[in-house]
Formats: sequence, structure tokens, C-alpha cells
Amino acid sequence: MEKSVISSNGSPHIRRLETVLIASAGVAIFWWLGLPLPFLFGPMVACLIAALAQRPLNGLGQLSIAARTILGVAIGASITPEVVGQLPQMAASVAFMPLYLLVIALIGIPFFERICGFDRVTAWYASMPGGLQDMVIFGQEAGGDGRALSLIHATRVLIVVTVAPAVLIFGFGATLDNPLGAPARDLPLAEITIMIAAALIGWKAGERIGLFGASILGPMILTAILSLLGLINSRPPAEAILAAQFLIGLGIGVGYVGVTLIELRKDVLAGVAFVLILAVLAFIFTEIVVQTGLAPPVEGFLSFAPGGQAEMTILAIVAGADLGVVIVHHLTRVFLVITGAPLAARLFIKK
Repeated sequence: MEKSVISSNGSPHIRRLETVLIASAGVAIFWWLGLPLPFLFGPMVACLIAALAQRPLNGLGQLSIAARTILGVAIGASITPEVVGQLPQMAASVAFMPLYLLVIALIGIPFFERICGFDRVTAWYASMPGGLQDMVIFGQEAGGDGRALSLIHATRVLIVVTVAPAVLIFGFGATLDNPLGAPARDLPLAEITIMIAAALIGWKAGERIGLFGASILGPMILTAILSLLGLINSRPPAEAILAAQFLIGLGIGVGYVGVTLIELRKDVLAGVAFVLILAVLAFIFTEIVVQTGLAPPVEGFLSFAPGGQAEMTILAIVAGADLGVVIVHHLTRVFLVITGAPLAARLFIKK
């Protein structure tokens, strides 16, 4: 019996190879069709289809996590003295973030508990628009359904990443052809070396001290310091950011491996319905900050879009948005969710 399972699914290395080949085919198809963001959407869609077709795909583990360090460096490199000088002007729009999260919780928790039938712990963490891994880990530690949380948050990220580019193009008239960065050949070797060191040291040091989202925030903090000191003056090479897109898209699609019809009907459908609620709330808060002149339209939309930090970083780069403005808002959201959700959950669930 064990041999038959192994022969049908293959070793982990074979499954990873199949996953990479499927993801690469997705890139080629999206590139050939001239679709936007082929290195992000191609792997995401191809792996999603393969996962739903019950192919035994396998994520790339630490390599996928390492890809996020590239975005951490890209974010940190955008933290310049000019961006720091803009922080007082951002404060008014950032101040809406706690209210935004409070409204999401007041609507999301009853939605998941009373309408979708989840237990209170799962309902709490399903409604929080934080990082996928963080919400799953916190939810499991509190006694929630980890698999349901994983599918709900993966669905949220999948839909936001898929719909947001269309909103940017057709709603705001933005183009998604902004250069990702200079090619590696045009960057000084010394600066590339510093970026690599910042990515690895920031990531591992962040993990050592227990920093949430260490793969992004560790490199971001270290690179921001180097940027403010004038040691880094550009984003990572375009090739590196394309590789990050590829691995992040692959990871989103692989998140649906092994999904059952019951999970599709309950968990994924609940995630889809909740994204519609989030879309309405995000639209309302985007309109508030844009109409009051607190943020430009594209930056306002990307700042309150309830997607993952890594995915929103990519969209901000390709849309030519002010990366500093977008990231300050998302860092605030992630910080509030990561630090506040477990504390509030104890009070809420105990009550």
C-alpha cells in the first residue's frame, strides 16, 4: 500500500520538479497571450488548476520564503530621507487603519460564526486580514481549524491579487508596465552584494528574535537603515523581483493542494463571500482618504486593499505607485493585526 502511494505521487523532489514545470508553463502561456504580470499570475493560475485537478504538487519550502526577502529589500530601499519626511503627511490616512480593522472584525466575526458555521476561534482569525501564515499559526494555537483558516486566507489573497490589477487598469487608468528595477548588469556589484547580505542577515536575525514576518520585515528594516545611510540607492535587480513573483505565485496556487469538495463548498466559498465584504469596506475607506485629499487614488486603493504585503508590494512597483506610502499603511495593518489580534481574541473568546 505504501509503495503504491509513493509510486503514484512520487518523491518530494519529483513533486517539486513537476510543480516548477507547471508554474513555468503558466509563465510561458501568460507571456504568449500578452497578459499582465505573467511571472506572478502564470504560476499562480497554472498551479491552482493543477491543485484543483488533484495533482500532488509540492511547495519549494525555504526557497519560497527566501523570495520574500527580495521584496523586503525592495521595500527597504524605498525608505529614503524623502519618504521619512512624508510621514507626517501620511499620518492622517494611516489613522484610518485601526478603524478599518475594527469594522472588518465587527462584520467578519459574526459572518464566519453565525452564517458560515465556524467555531468562534476560527471565525476570529478568519476575519483578520493579516499574513496567511501568521493567522493560521495563531488560530491553530488558539484551537481553531488550521486547514479552514489556510484556505480562507489563501482565497482572500488569490482573489485580491487577481482583481486588484483590473481595478488599477480600468478603475484608475494605471498601467502595469512600470520597470521593476534595473537589470543586474547595470547595478554595481558592491551594491548587489550588500543587498544579498541585507536579505540573508535581516531574515535570519529577524527569525532569531521572533520578529513576525521575518522574511520580509527583517530585510526591510536592515535595508532601510542602509538606504538612509546612503549605502543602497536602488531596488534589487529586475531579475530578482521576477523570481520573487514566480515563487509567490507558485506558493498561492500550491496552497489549494488536496482541497476536497466539502472544503470547496464551505471554506473556499466562505472566503469568496468574505472577500466581497472586504471589497466594499476597502472601497469605502479608499474613497474617504482619496476624496479628503489624504492620498492619491492609486496609493489609496493599494494601501487599503486587503491583500498580502508581498503581493501588494509587487503591484505597487509595477503600477508605479509611491511604494513608501503603500508600505507604511500595510505595515501598520500587519502590525495591528499581529500584535492586537491574539490579545483581543483572548478577551473576545473568553467572553
